Amino acid sequence: MTITELLLAELDREAVAIRKTLERVPEGKNDWKPHPKSMPLGSLATIVANIPGWLDMVVNLDELDINPSGGSKYRPQEWRTRRDLLDQFEASLKRGREVLQNTTDDHLLNTKWRMLAAGKMMSEQPRYVAIRDGVLNHMAHHRGQLTVYLRLNEEKVPAIYGPSADEGRG
Repeated sequence: MTITELLLAELDREAVAIRKTLERVPEGKNDWKPHPKSMPLGSLATIVANIPGWLDMVVNLDELDINPSGGSKYRPQEWRTRRDLLDQFEASLKRGREVLQNTTDDHLLNTKWRMLAAGKMMSEQPRYVAIRDGVLNHMAHHRGQLTVYLRLNEEKVPAIYGPSADEGRG
């Protein structure tokens, strides 16, 4: 099995849990935060929905500056309904899958990807490591964070890697 096949299989497994989580995001609470220092629910849900599309950056760009001079040009699409949010996710997942299907193990193993902040190098890794750390692990982290937001908003938390208090295995 190739690295790209392994990554695609993992992305597909995680997509099931992301979809189940996004299906529970409450509408009309995009500005809600559990704490003043926390990210708003709408922003967090947008990140979770769009992370699979980050594969495009890691595979096809050599670097990303997360705090470029002049500010970021990336503006995530706003959403008002769960359907909007799920549509963003499905488009992001489709793009991420296409990117992985169109790259090679050689590219993922033997070329580096860099993350910068205001021009300063934060990390430089083989692309497959950047995919594992910066996309797939990051995706699980923010999805977990989003499930806490769901709980605090009295929404049911889906079973992900095992049962939740709201549902059995699923």
